[in-house]
Amino acid sequence: MSSSPAGPATAAVSVAFCPCPPLLLPAVAGRAAGETAGLRAACAEAVDTVLAARPEVVVVVGPGAEGRFGPGDAGDLRGFGVDVEVPLSGGVRPGGRRMPPALTVGAALLDAAGHAGARVGVAPEELAAVVAGLPGPVGVLAVGDGSARRSVKAPGHLDAAAAPFDAAVAAALAAGDAAALAALDPGEGRRLLAAGVPVWRAVGTLLAGREVGARLLADEAPYGVGYLVAAWAAR
Repeated sequence: MSSSPAGPATAAVSVAFCPCPPLLLPAVAGRAAGETAGLRAACAEAVDTVLAARPEVVVVVGPGAEGRFGPGDAGDLRGFGVDVEVPLSGGVRPGGRRMPPALTVGAALLDAAGHAGARVGVAPEELAAVVAGLPGPVGVLAVGDGSARRSVKAPGHLDAAAAPFDAAVAAALAAGDAAALAALDPGEGRRLLAAGVPVWRAVGTLLAGREVGARLLADEAPYGVGYLVAAWAAR
């Protein structure tokens, strides 16, 4: 009897966790690009780790997305002073859906890595259903920031709970603890302006009960916003 392909519950899934500030992109950062060079290198390492697993499809999941995005859908960087459009994959399709900034940054990170394979963009609540319908192995690029309340000059000003909250996320990412990510408090995430929480919860739920190899590659807050980078491989 021939064996059937592994189903979505057992297919290999690799995940790159990256933040999504447009300043990660040199075209936006300009002369300040040196300040994010280390963070950009960590993101490149995480994405390269995912691509080394040769996924059939890379799923980009980020906050602010609604539904699903495909080839020709695009975002732009005009709100950040750069007249550039970034398609999810392929060329920009007239009449295509507009991607939110997080998915735009994710697509740009894949472009920077030289990835020319299949991509799909999704909202966090769509992640499990999309991955379930894909052949393995699957790559996930999970883009989202930690708390924007890490300092008095942060976008949300200082909250004493912000650093411990981000530290708990960093510990879960370092340990490959999917259950801890799935259990993050969405209300506290909203209060602390941690836009990545829905994304982290979705990945945690997707990989609950799986054995995960994990590496935490960066844990920074240079502008009062938590930026976490990690690479996971779930078997």
